[in-house]
Amino acid sequence: MIYIKGNYSKSIFKSNSGYHIGIFRVNDTNDEKISEYIGRTITFTGYFHELNDIDTYMFYGKLVKHEKYGEQFQVDSYERCRPEEKDSIVDFLTSGLFKGIGEKKAKQIVDALGKDTLTVILENPNNLILIPGITKKNIETLHTKLKEYESSYETIMYLTDMGFSTKDSMIIYNYYKTKTKEIIENNIYTVIDDIYDLYFKKIDTIALKNGINRDDKNRIKSSIIYIMEEVSNTIGHSFYSYEEIATYLPRVLGIEIQEEKYIECLDELEKDIRIIHKEDRYYLKEMYEAETLIVKRFRRLNSNKEIIDKKLDNKIKELESFFDIKYNSDQLEAIKKSYTRDFLIITGGPGTGKTTIMKGIVELYRLMNKLSYEKLNEKIALLAPTGRASKRMSEATLMNASTIHRFLKWSKETNKFQVNEYNKSKVEFVIIDESSMIDTYLMASLLKGLSSNCKIVIVGDDHQLPSVGPGQVLHDLIHSNQLEVVELKELYRQGKDSNIISLAYDIRNKKINDEIFNIEDDLTFIECDDDMVITNICEISNTYKDISYKKFQILAPMYKGLNGIDAINKSVREIFNPKSTVKKESKQSDVTYREEDKVIQLTNMPDDNVYNGDIGLIYRISTSPKKEMQIDFDSNIVKYTPTNYTNFRQAYAISIHKAQGSEFDIVVIPIVKGYNKMLYQKLIYTAVTRAKKKLYLIGDINALKKAAQNTNSDIRKTTIKEYLINGII
Repeated sequence: MIYIKGNYSKSIFKSNSGYHIGIFRVNDTNDEKISEYIGRTITFTGYFHELNDIDTYMFYGKLVKHEKYGEQFQVDSYERCRPEEKDSIVDFLTSGLFKGIGEKKAKQIVDALGKDTLTVILENPNNLILIPGITKKNIETLHTKLKEYESSYETIMYLTDMGFSTKDSMIIYNYYKTKTKEIIENNIYTVIDDIYDLYFKKIDTIALKNGINRDDKNRIKSSIIYIMEEVSNTIGHSFYSYEEIATYLPRVLGIEIQEEKYIECLDELEKDIRIIHKEDRYYLKEMYEAETLIVKRFRRLNSNKEIIDKKLDNKIKELESFFDIKYNSDQLEAIKKSYTRDFLIITGGPGTGKTTIMKGIVELYRLMNKLSYEKLNEKIALLAPTGRASKRMSEATLMNASTIHRFLKWSKETNKFQVNEYNKSKVEFVIIDESSMIDTYLMASLLKGLSSNCKIVIVGDDHQLPSVGPGQVLHDLIHSNQLEVVELKELYRQGKDSNIISLAYDIRNKKINDEIFNIEDDLTFIECDDDMVITNICEISNTYKDISYKKFQILAPMYKGLNGIDAINKSVREIFNPKSTVKKESKQSDVTYREEDKVIQLTNMPDDNVYNGDIGLIYRISTSPKKEMQIDFDSNIVKYTPTNYTNFRQAYAISIHKAQGSEFDIVVIPIVKGYNKMLYQKLIYTAVTRAKKKLYLIGDINALKKAAQNTNSDIRKTTIKEYLINGII
């Protein structure tokens, strides 16, 4: 293992979790390349408990090259070298760690006890009594502080011996400090609740390895919380029944437990307010609080007195003149109520003018409040759940727009929002687009970050896919019939005779008209057997191989299988970006990436201004001196190293979920019975409504009809609607 030995100089950055970027003076190393740093300093990164400029340290890790900051030593683990030379021990004792010990006293101690001074003090501090000038308080300080100093390192070793990584050990110790051992020994599962990024499976594996009983109550309680979180995130429910949790429990625990013990654990979780029990429903505390916050805030805003302003009609006429448009009755109602009411939902299918409405709402607010455009940007926030949706919003309104995560200043390190109930935004009016994608937790987080009197307009299409995360907020708000909702019904976007829009509404109505296909250029259905689907996709792709990657998109419901996204990407890549001697390649797992490949971002990387769902092209692949890929997202060049290559994947074909919030001129959708459970109404409706000008469907017409009829996948157990109707919290 490569090491560097030397002294810490200073920190450039230090996080609460113990992550450091700093400067280290190198005295020794076992690596030939790093040897050029001996006698000089090098930048280091890693997780540490405490560092001081007196101790000598051994850092173990590797030399890496940062694209911005050059060569750095990435520390995987470290150890503190105890001072051995007499002068070093004197320096250590006078470092400031030991109050009341000056240079004179330090020299007296070292002269008396020799090079084993520190060991002697730790083992028998009474040896200091005979040294002239050393007080009882000096002895107590030396012994106590030295024990604390040694204890921190011993605790970290204790954690690594249990099976924690060095990084996790540092994070745990920096959180609990001297209480670390006590907390771990009392209930190791506590760290899951206290520390972000330490998950149940990891902690449970370590707990079992260290001899915890499989039916330990702490393990059962942690398993119950884990089940509720996992199932909530995968299925979308807000609450669970006693029986549902009991069904999953043996799978997680690996054993059957007595019902008595299960009930006892549920009761203790309820007593500790980690779960909320209402009638026959069990909620995670955070979910219950999120749902009730949403209900209370929207109910109160909705009940606020309506503003009456005689100038309103004249200002709307100015809008129509300014935009050269004539609003229909639904649009007029939506624009007026966006000003007169503190809360409004605007819903409508494709082509009903939701974007047109948002432009009108923003401009009306500016006119009525006599604001400059600069001041308007301070007062109003235009938000969407995805980067692409926020960009579309910005392009449509010519105003700044943001993802909700960026607006709330999400911290990747802590997984928390910096704009929150303790640090609220000062905006006075928020418009949220693509709101069907917003889950319960995200909506609650947004409300926490807004002042209680902030006006809110929610825009979305309830017939699209619900959020990936738990809940169905937009659906519950609309179908409660307790809040102000304006539904846009008249079609505008592509004209009343658009076959794509007609198909979308057919899907909503669960009835597909076969005659709608292949009568105009905008809607084509190619019937074929499953094994010919990709062949047909390739033929269509050939037709559009020279079109901008932003305008053409293949959408599919699943990644694996004969007609899955992975298989489609492999085939069509050679059409859009054929192999070339001038294009470098890099193989990652079972995918070979090539310069100019179309890729999609899978996670939020706010520091690089790239978000989940953003699509770009691989700009450059480097293999020397280190592996690196640069991806161009609309002229924003983002650099990736092998550690985060999993943050993107090829995007000639993408999932329908990832396409939500985006639109493309030309969309190709394979639809076959082999997609099985993925054939349901909201999924196919969402896919179809991504197409602006031309839509190709390829496969089995009966699979499309089956999807239109299937609404079973839409059922989520939530209580926002019920609470709004019954007024019960």
